[in-house]
Amino acid sequence: MDTRLNCELISIGNELLIGKVVNTNASWLADKLTKLGVAVKRITVIGDDLDEISSCIREALSRKPSLIIMTGGLGPTYDDKTLEGLAIALGLKLTVHPEALEMVKRKYETMGESLTDARIKMAKMPEGAIPLHNPVGTAPAAKISCESTIIYALPGVPREMEAIFNEAISKEISLYSGFKIAEHSFRIVGVMESALAPIISKVKEQYPEVYVKSHPKGTEEKPIIHVYLNAFHRDGNIAKRIVLEAAEKLISLIEDSYGKVVYPLENSNA
Repeated sequence: MDTRLNCELISIGNELLIGKVVNTNASWLADKLTKLGVAVKRITVIGDDLDEISSCIREALSRKPSLIIMTGGLGPTYDDKTLEGLAIALGLKLTVHPEALEMVKRKYETMGESLTDARIKMAKMPEGAIPLHNPVGTAPAAKISCESTIIYALPGVPREMEAIFNEAISKEISLYSGFKIAEHSFRIVGVMESALAPIISKVKEQYPEVYVKSHPKGTEEKPIIHVYLNAFHRDGNIAKRIVLEAAEKLISLIEDSYGKVVYPLENSNA
């Protein structure tokens, strides 16, 4: 049974749904969360619509995830509706948060600008939310709890989202999680993925706690397979031992059948 924290990601923005912007935020967050020992269970993409936002949040909350992380829709324009949708979902008032307002004000003062209604809008949060400092942008992020679920709302601009996550959220999650990840990767040359499948399944049966994924990189005629393994444990040394044992077993079975076909990865990204 997987006892890790689990998380749902909600990406908000019409630009994602019409293909104008690639959803790099979700993949970046999924990678970071996985390395922090969090199981990402679902990624949802929705538009800038209050009904869609509020219903999506309520649906996610019904599954009682440990975390919900939302990205997008915190800016000053008419279609930035994430925090209003969050307030509706939680049945809370949307009000100007004094601390968030001060954050916004300081940002614009450094640029020689004053507050406007559109800029004040970025300081409006559901009652009870905690603003999170945005080190590279103007819109603060927000954190709020609903029963056992912690909800984070982050800007959609990747560099802002990443900065806030790295500055504050990753530290919090690492304390909540308590799990460590161990990873191992290698490449196989000259063996088709379909031939590897039963060998991988055999190792997976022996090491059910290890995640094993094959990624085809070549062609059917000239197959190159990158293999990635990971495991989680509260003791990082145990996680590392389990992953290395599974990897060694897998490599041994492959090379017993196909000879010297396993090589290190030039790039660690499997």
